[in-house]
Amino acid sequence: MDSLISALDTFDSFVWGPFLLIPLLLGCGAFLTIRLKGLQFRALGRAFRHGLIDGSDEGSGDITNYQALTMALAATVGVGNIVGVATAISIGGPGALFWMWITGLLGMASKYAEAFLGVRFRTTDSRGEQIGGPQVYLSRAIKGPLGKTLATTFALFAVFASFGIGNMTQSNAIAAGLQDTFGIDPWITGVIAFILVGTVLLGGVQSIARVTSAFVPMMIIIYIVGAIIVLIAHAHAIPSALHLIFTDAFTGTAATGGFVGSGILLVIQMGVARGLFSNESGLGSAPIAAAAAQTTHPVRQGLVSMTQTFIDTIIVVSFTGLVIICTGTWNADVSAGNMTAAAFSAGLPGQWGGTIVSISVVFFAFSTILGWSYYGERCLTRLIGPRTSIIYRMIFTMVVFVGATTSLTVVWTIADILNGLMALPNLIGLLVLSGLIARETAAYLKFDPKLKATPEEVRNYVKAEGTGWT
Repeated sequence: MDSLISALDTFDSFVWGPFLLIPLLLGCGAFLTIRLKGLQFRALGRAFRHGLIDGSDEGSGDITNYQALTMALAATVGVGNIVGVATAISIGGPGALFWMWITGLLGMASKYAEAFLGVRFRTTDSRGEQIGGPQVYLSRAIKGPLGKTLATTFALFAVFASFGIGNMTQSNAIAAGLQDTFGIDPWITGVIAFILVGTVLLGGVQSIARVTSAFVPMMIIIYIVGAIIVLIAHAHAIPSALHLIFTDAFTGTAATGGFVGSGILLVIQMGVARGLFSNESGLGSAPIAAAAAQTTHPVRQGLVSMTQTFIDTIIVVSFTGLVIICTGTWNADVSAGNMTAAAFSAGLPGQWGGTIVSISVVFFAFSTILGWSYYGERCLTRLIGPRTSIIYRMIFTMVVFVGATTSLTVVWTIADILNGLMALPNLIGLLVLSGLIARETAAYLKFDPKLKATPEEVRNYVKAEGTGWT
């Protein structure tokens, strides 16, 4: 077992190391940012308005564009926003937060591009439901063996990853949090999670979307409000914390207190790795949800989906990181798993800090399970067919119980590897298709710069352009 763990750790370090995913992720995000002329900065306000204020488009789709956004947020705003941030800072130092920001800002371009493609090349399955994502657009947009290979590879990794990063690790985090804070036996948590997840999954994508759209905004708000209270109590430490973040991002961190010190490469590696783990930009998961959205044009849903990365990384991750650094918890003798709870406890009275973090972990992890169940199911049905849906849901629900009641030392590492391997075929596809993305994005925004065109006007535009989008 020790040799297996060692081999997995070595492979995990290679996948997330400076010679594979880190340059590919940052490079792809930077390249798309340039090709799209800084779209994530130019159109962020319009994207938020369209997704959160204007209401749903009247185009074809299974769920509203707001529900698609919250379902994707449900899958991304998870344990990575709490434990993942703490892990990055505990190993890489405060500078890791800067590289998480960079990953998020560049990742917004990647998230837009993959969501655009998810809608642009989506199809309808035998049940009349929309299906899209890298498992579809890589084969439809990139002709020949390369596209089929990339699509199949992504789908396989995604199915397996859904049971790890999207299931067992999340239910295990729920069980551990409830046991530590409230003394609830993991078996009880496992049974309850089994029942709740099974009940939601029986209703399919509409059921998942209704649940996530109801409680995802609530859980984010509760968590952020708690973080704001802590930061107000430590307002005097915010300037020095920001200085530490920006200076250590390029110099590494010297050993202080309980911190062991880190070099610049480790700071970047932890920031980028945990950044993607948190916001999933370029991973290829979010466009599967985007493809189900009711929208009149791929550009519109791409912009809405882009806001997901901003909410996840620039908002939620930032609050977690600043709380950890401002309270000084990052260099205290505290494990990464307990660091965020300890930081919140430093600014909130009594047991409120630990309670808020534990409840947040439960909600974040549960929502991630629901989102990833849809991702895995869509990829499996693409590989084998829609008849496998009910079987997948049954197995997925049972695995929730297993994750809650089993030690997952090896599973965490395997999940991290699969998470990274999913991104490879998708990132290659984004680079190959970047010209199409940039060309059609520029053309549509020239026609509808304020995203106010009516469905009829959009249909006439698409017909005139002859893009193939319907």
